[in-house]
Amino acid sequence: MQRQSTRVQRRPVHGVLLLDKPLGLSSNQALQKAKWLLRAEKAGHTGTLDPLASGVLPLCFGAATKFSQLHLDADKTYETVVRLGITTTTADAEGDVVDTRPVTCTPGQVVEVLDRFMGPIEQVPPMHSALKRDGKPLYEYARDGETVEREPRRVVIHDIELLDMSLAGDAPSLRLRVCCSKGTYIRTLGEDIGRALGCGGHLILLRRLATGPFNDGQCISLTELEALPEADRSIRLLPVQSLLPGHARVTLGPDDAGRFLSGVRRRGEWPDQAQVAVYGPPAADGSEVLLGSAHVAGGELIPGRLLSPIEIQQIQETSPEPTP
Repeated sequence: MQRQSTRVQRRPVHGVLLLDKPLGLSSNQALQKAKWLLRAEKAGHTGTLDPLASGVLPLCFGAATKFSQLHLDADKTYETVVRLGITTTTADAEGDVVDTRPVTCTPGQVVEVLDRFMGPIEQVPPMHSALKRDGKPLYEYARDGETVEREPRRVVIHDIELLDMSLAGDAPSLRLRVCCSKGTYIRTLGEDIGRALGCGGHLILLRRLATGPFNDGQCISLTELEALPEADRSIRLLPVQSLLPGHARVTLGPDDAGRFLSGVRRRGEWPDQAQVAVYGPPAADGSEVLLGSAHVAGGELIPGRLLSPIEIQQIQETSPEPTP
């Protein structure tokens, strides 16, 4: 007898889930699992984490996907362990060993080398990355044994904190906390630090502690999400506007709100602002109503990414009851 699969009935879900991505899953696999658990119609993430990395992965659902691109520019904070003395093909523990060297550096040399990587630096993206060349991800070239030329990219290392150091024994390593700009490859950073120390190195641990305003203390794991009653899973969603923390705020009256949602510019005594979160009149329960993003130039509020009236209605209908 053939077993019939159960089709999941999808529903509109709007908001941001801060997921603590587990080891071993790609970002897309984690996204699809969370999407299935929430029975969501539409979902996306705000930038990938390697399968061998864990930590903060904001997942966007419904209307929140319209603003996920904004979060790609956010600074990130990682904790990582660099195993010294061994270089691998992928700069992490998944690759094959290509070189082994003795670790002879001193603690003073480690501190001096870490200082060299502070501030703006240039990185050559690793071959085992999702960057594309001629429409093909670099990791596909790497799997075929090909190496293609990559242009260095400028990134910024805001801070490197040395949490622990072991230069002797069978597994010499550095434990670091790194705060960096978007586009930074921590695998490449670890490999470059090892090279500068004269012994090589690769990552054996990588965890994202924070991205933008979100940190791992706010996250929920897939196991925890699955253990919740289905009706309670949506409670873990942050509102769509949590993706707009640095935006100036403008609130419109009913007439202007309707015209703004139709894509019509509004005039007012607003200072020029590059990033604005626009709200309409409060809902019946007193909750704020996000209309979309905009910017202000010359007294004009110019629409950017807008929620649709149906999305606004769905958000109001599915918002949890305010606690007394």
